[in-house]
Amino acid sequence: MSNFFFPDSPGQTAFPVARAGYRLILASAFITVVLALTGLSVLALMGLAVTVFICCFFRDPDRVVPGSDNTVVSPADGKIVEAAILNNSPYFEGQCLKISVFMTVFNVHVNRIPQEGEVQKINYHPGKFISANLDKASSDNERNAVFIKTDQGKKYCVVQIAGLIARRIICHINKGDKVIRGQRFGMICFGSRLDVYLPDDTSLNVRIGDKVKAGTSILGYLK
Repeated sequence: MSNFFFPDSPGQTAFPVARAGYRLILASAFITVVLALTGLSVLALMGLAVTVFICCFFRDPDRVVPGSDNTVVSPADGKIVEAAILNNSPYFEGQCLKISVFMTVFNVHVNRIPQEGEVQKINYHPGKFISANLDKASSDNERNAVFIKTDQGKKYCVVQIAGLIARRIICHINKGDKVIRGQRFGMICFGSRLDVYLPDDTSLNVRIGDKVKAGTSILGYLK
């Protein structure tokens, strides 16, 4: 049986919320209170519903992560929409395994590190905002690519991709940072996708259609 660990310090609240959502939540709550005080009950109820939705969207639950050294965990909550070997890619030299996770607005949107190592570089690419469940979103949409070299010398890349209504990619790590498996490293606001590019000899542990959770679901095992 694998050991499990907390990659980040557990939160101190029953309903942890990502810091990126604080301003939106406070703004929505303030507008809701103003509407209620002015007697606009219907609009106040709508404002309350929006505030609750934003709180749910920015929820940031603690996760326990499998402890095996060669384990690659999902960087996001969502559904596997692609799992295939590619002959070439701008994010990996030579043949690689690409795994894509699509997130709806109802998924937790905090992104986590798939495998521990050191950040080699981070490349941001401006682009379009087409639906993130389409294959061409990987090459056409706004995206942020994080290149990591594991402690065993393996290289991989995780790419944050904006979606149809996503307009903000957040990444908290920088070149040279040491990161651990399951560690929070960013998020994408309101619907998006994450692609992971791994060595082609990685043992795949998921298939298209599977539901996964960031940090806890195992995408595969490095050789």
